[in-house]
Amino acid sequence: MLESIDTSMIDWSRAQFALTAMYHWLFVPLTLGLAVVMGVMETLYVVSGNDFWKRTVKFWMKLFGINFAVGVATGLILEFQFGTNWSNYSWFVGDIFGAPLAIEGIVAFFMEATFIAVMFFGWNKVGKGFHLTSTWLTGVGATFSAWWILVANSWMQYPVGMEFNPDTVRNEMVDFLAVAFSPVAVMKFLHTVLSSWMVGAAFVIGVSAWYLLRNREREFALASMKVGAAVGLFASLVTAFSGDKSAYQVAQLQPMKLAAMESLYEGGSHEPLTVVGELQIPEMLSYLATHDSEGFVPGVNDILNGGYKLPDGSVALSVAEKMNRGKMAITALANYRKAKQEGDTAGMQQARAVLDEQMPYFGYGYIKEPTDVIPNVGLLFWAFRVMVGTGMYFIAFFALVLFLCVRKRMEDFPWIGWVAMWSIPLAYVASQAGWIVAELGRQPWAIQDMLPVNAAISRLDAGSVQTTFFIFLIMFTVLLVAEIRIMLRAIKQGPEQES
Repeated sequence: MLESIDTSMIDWSRAQFALTAMYHWLFVPLTLGLAVVMGVMETLYVVSGNDFWKRTVKFWMKLFGINFAVGVATGLILEFQFGTNWSNYSWFVGDIFGAPLAIEGIVAFFMEATFIAVMFFGWNKVGKGFHLTSTWLTGVGATFSAWWILVANSWMQYPVGMEFNPDTVRNEMVDFLAVAFSPVAVMKFLHTVLSSWMVGAAFVIGVSAWYLLRNREREFALASMKVGAAVGLFASLVTAFSGDKSAYQVAQLQPMKLAAMESLYEGGSHEPLTVVGELQIPEMLSYLATHDSEGFVPGVNDILNGGYKLPDGSVALSVAEKMNRGKMAITALANYRKAKQEGDTAGMQQARAVLDEQMPYFGYGYIKEPTDVIPNVGLLFWAFRVMVGTGMYFIAFFALVLFLCVRKRMEDFPWIGWVAMWSIPLAYVASQAGWIVAELGRQPWAIQDMLPVNAAISRLDAGSVQTTFFIFLIMFTVLLVAEIRIMLRAIKQGPEQES
């Protein structure tokens, strides 16, 4: 059945989804990051009663609103693509994947929409306390929305809480809490949201540095930089912590992703962590992957060939054996459905027993060659190093800016202003690199070990997907350019003077 699917259709559908996701992710981190900065600033206004902080927070709210509006538009298109381009995926796991998306749309989105209205239009119409609560709840709503999106994404990385129903040929949720609070979801949420705070903090510091370099709004700029640096330093440290925990989870649950991230083809014990080139940290990879400096880390070839010992004591199967068992599961499903049509109860029971035994390998039945399970090693290797390297840079950057702001010496080092401005695009590069590692590292799986992308696709004409790809490319680029121009105009105008 799969042979009849045009491979270019798969590639174009993946490209279209990646395009939409990457454009959408240009707006989400700034929304999450600015929400926290605004909340801190308005808290300072309410506590101190100083109108300076009101003027400051209103400026950042203006930029938040511009970014938020464009982000919503790209996010809606992203969710519709599950039904248009990935209909087999939606059918196979829609009962599970749709639940967090529905909660996100019904609860989190309406929460944002309600309190953002008070936040923007409630000045001088509601009390300070109520307005402050609305500002924080706008940020909480955006974060809550991110939680459910990341729950859905984490389930694709680590599918839990479901059972396969051969009568409907669907996976059905049996444990909502397992899906909503899986350890992968918790760590992904911390890592993603806190790294978004870093983007927001870098944006605030960079824009503030522009004012200092032009000798404008000095008090506003220095105060904003101090808040941004404090939020950024906290976020970068927690991001590093959650990144370490996530790396351990990847090693246990997605060993091929880790092997590709390290360009490790032949695994072993006492494995060093490659920094770049020949620069390595002895035994560090083994420690990060197993919490034991002597732990065994499988490489790409080890995973393909199997035969090594797993953490639970069993022996890893080769990919070829998993493919064979996957085909057995697919055949058993067909036999079950045939026996059901014929009213053959014994045949149904026999086929169901085989299906239940081989179901963990079901997705491998759609893999054509063992090497198809290897993701793009080169891209993952360098994307991971960009993510980690920039993360370490931002820890030092936020610490330095905060130190200079507290000591009131920021203006003694004007070169830091230029560094701060260039750190804005660098923060976005780091954020995008993180998503490349997370999503391309899972390939060729739409759902890890359960459903490859070639079985998740819709039966569409490749030409129609190509057409919409370029339509989205033009549309998103226009939106991005428009947002940047509007933001630059607002930044040049500066904070409004309070009457």
